[in-house]
Amino acid sequence: MQRIRYYYLVKLQFLGFRYSGWQKQPGQKTIEAMLVKTLKFILPDQKFKILGAGRTDAKVSALDAAFELYLDDTPIEVLEDFLALFNKNLPPDIRILSMTEVDESFNIIQNSKEKEYIYLFSFGEKSHPFCAPYLVTFLDNLDLDKMKTVAKYFEGTHNFKSYTARIQENTKVIRTVNSCGIFENKILEANFFPEKSYAFHVKGEGFMRYQIRMMMGVLVQVGKGELSEEEVLNSLKEENNMQLPFVAPGSGLILNQVDFHKLD
Repeated sequence: MQRIRYYYLVKLQFLGFRYSGWQKQPGQKTIEAMLVKTLKFILPDQKFKILGAGRTDAKVSALDAAFELYLDDTPIEVLEDFLALFNKNLPPDIRILSMTEVDESFNIIQNSKEKEYIYLFSFGEKSHPFCAPYLVTFLDNLDLDKMKTVAKYFEGTHNFKSYTARIQENTKVIRTVNSCGIFENKILEANFFPEKSYAFHVKGEGFMRYQIRMMMGVLVQVGKGELSEEEVLNSLKEENNMQLPFVAPGSGLILNQVDFHKLD
């Protein structure tokens, strides 16, 4: 008897501060492991698997992430009821936003059209401790205008081999950044946030591990006067072998949006 499979696109939000990233790892608390644990509880007799639209690192959060749920044999009867049950059994730092049934032609990796990440930060004075899960405070005074200028250098198609860790043979180092810039933070607000905070926005089809955090690290070094504009331009050239020393902390990084090619 042929097995019937059902497919669902699930959108979610999570605060990553107490998790070791998305991917399931032995002995670590991860977003994927928590989702699987919850699904096993609410689907005790059903075979399933999940596949994320991407992997986030430790402490990285998401306002609009996605995964695909594959269910064997029995479909979900009422999606709204299942969504409510799923949320009821998840911890408070993970929330399911929506569930949409898709067909077998949908591929959560290949159908991903564009992702937007933001990096929230402030500088110059230590922030309230409650800020720690959401934004990073750099204690040095930073030249924000120079950082804004250099952020635009990342736009377009470049060789980002210096902006990742542990390059392997099949690593795609040529990446296209659709848009990139530093703006006043309008994403998250709280009465304990610093008077001024900022958001580094980056949009593109896909990014390598640590790429955006290393881009942010370079901008911080530019803001401190430790890297020149010319050095940043050179870091994006194929013949470059520059070693970038600073990876910005994960807690400031948020997956803000994942867009998919039109679903039929």
